[in-house]
Amino acid sequence: MRFLELLWFSAYAELKAESARSYLGFLWWLLEPAMFMAVFWVVFGLVLGNRDPDFIPFLLVGLTFWQWLKSCITHGSHAIWLNIPLMRQVRLPVLLFPLTAVLSDTVKFAFIFAVLLVILWSLGHPPGWAYLALPLVFAVELLLGCAGALIAAAVVPFVPDIRFVIENAMMALMFLSGVVFSLASLPEPYAAWMAFNPVVGIIESARDILMRGQWPDWLLLAKAGIGSLVVLAFAVVLIMRLAPRYPKLAV
Repeated sequence: MRFLELLWFSAYAELKAESARSYLGFLWWLLEPAMFMAVFWVVFGLVLGNRDPDFIPFLLVGLTFWQWLKSCITHGSHAIWLNIPLMRQVRLPVLLFPLTAVLSDTVKFAFIFAVLLVILWSLGHPPGWAYLALPLVFAVELLLGCAGALIAAAVVPFVPDIRFVIENAMMALMFLSGVVFSLASLPEPYAAWMAFNPVVGIIESARDILMRGQWPDWLLLAKAGIGSLVVLAFAVVLIMRLAPRYPKLAV
């Protein structure tokens, strides 16, 4: 319980400090992903000439869920490394630092998701009973975000420059995660192989619910959830084993 209170307070403090550093405050949380989405819409919708009327909501759903995951992993990756000086002065749980970054990005996602819902409803994709499955999709992605953030955070203090590799790897992974394509559009055996990517399962499930008004593919979502849970358990054990070594590292 004390850890959860500390986590909420740390995330609140980080969000407040980040908002204070920008003239736009929390509005920047919406403008930054909006500009990112606009670039992809121009490239794939206008330049490459995609005429599908559902392409805009298709792209927006994929980018929204991808951006949440990417932010959790990239921001969480250097959370331990940046707080090594603090760890030498105050004894705090090492897991607190990357999980604070994940929680902060999850709060930002909540604002962006609310805007996404308004856009989808205005484009003819109203809510339905399938929305009841959304919390499960959120939970699976949160598990995956925590798992990725913890593994990256565990490694970066030993090789700080690897954080740049992580950022570029995330950009490459985006094009393999169903952001700009649907699983149904892929021929076999590529579709079967892509289904092993948990991000594909999450994004496909979100599109089923938000755009198609249908329940997600439970098997696909279950695979993503189980895989994320296994990786998260490994990441927690890894960080706990390495925790005594972090304060001794040079920054």
